[in-house]
Amino acid sequence: MTNTLVICGHGMVAQRLLEQLCAQPSMPFSRIVVLSGEAAPAYNRILLSSMLAGDAAEASLALQEADWFEHHGIERRQGDPVVRIDRDAQQVITASGHHEHYDQLVIATGSRSTSLGLPGENLKGVVGFRDLRDTRTLIELSQRHRRAVVVGGGFLGLEAAEGLRCRGMAVTVLHRASHLLNRQLDTVGGNLLKDALTERGLTVRTGTEPMALLGNQQLRAVQLADETLISTDLVVIAAGITPNSEIGREAGLDCDRGILVNNRLQTSDPNIFALGECCQLGKETFGLVEPGYEQAAILADVLCQPQTSAIFEPSVIATRLKISGIPIFSSGQTEPDEQTESVVWQDYETNRYCRLMIRDQRLTGAVLFGETSDGPWYHERIRQADDITEYRASLAFGKDYCNAAA
Repeated sequence: MTNTLVICGHGMVAQRLLEQLCAQPSMPFSRIVVLSGEAAPAYNRILLSSMLAGDAAEASLALQEADWFEHHGIERRQGDPVVRIDRDAQQVITASGHHEHYDQLVIATGSRSTSLGLPGENLKGVVGFRDLRDTRTLIELSQRHRRAVVVGGGFLGLEAAEGLRCRGMAVTVLHRASHLLNRQLDTVGGNLLKDALTERGLTVRTGTEPMALLGNQQLRAVQLADETLISTDLVVIAAGITPNSEIGREAGLDCDRGILVNNRLQTSDPNIFALGECCQLGKETFGLVEPGYEQAAILADVLCQPQTSAIFEPSVIATRLKISGIPIFSSGQTEPDEQTESVVWQDYETNRYCRLMIRDQRLTGAVLFGETSDGPWYHERIRQADDITEYRASLAFGKDYCNAAA
């Protein structure tokens, strides 16, 4: 009897799930079918910024060669997204009208750039930065235009800005918060980053946001809240992400911002699971690839070994970035509060900065700028909640000093 697993979506997390399934000692599925809206099989989205900057070829983004799927008997249907789930018949229906029966279904539809909800957002020249198609569009537009505005000073926005700058465009970054990377850096770190990016040629405006995008059919300018107009040929929207949960919502699955799952990644329908950026556990959604990979490992166990005790528990995630060659690291708490003490180390000559937050003799957060080699060690201390009393005086100087002190 056929036992079919259908996976909706084929991004990095879905690909990791496939690899984890193939590594299981026993495989209960006689068929695995992957249905994806993208024409290309799973690729490394982290390298899209390198491709935009001209530092990586598109061919280098592929996560597996085509023969890998054939070797493991995985069927793929690319460029034909699932548009409806018929839970009663246990079928999914694609945009082309293709019907696929499932015994178990995994929704891995990812996320999209959050709409700004502004007048003019549908003008030509307004682009997101989430996938390969967006990246190709930005490269093509950069060859015809000279000015760009990026809305959003988070990691994705800064990557887009730097990539377009590398292609010769004059780029302005607009960020609503008071400092860049406000989810990863404290105020000092964010301002250091702003200064460094300004030196490299970007124009950065924090504490501001667009009120309208102006033009007839083609974008011509961005209007700010203070009535300032910025002439531009291109706007990149990178102001957060929205889970692609609509397919689950329309099928009657319990949803909030994302498709609600339990800690076995199971939705309100016992035969349907969700993982990655489209899912939500409790109040938490997941915008980074690392928790998605953790989910993939757990879900492979759950699907292949239903009696497993494995569960997904969100953990402290470290963020290690390199923007315009500047290394940045953060883990845990990023801003001090009334319960924490701060240990701060800064070298103005080399533009290095370290802020460590401590509560009850335990490290609760670390922000590093310019030198990040000790970041993973700090991250482990935060996750383990170690007592740092023995080496607290040496904490800002990193692992080697702390080990010697202990």
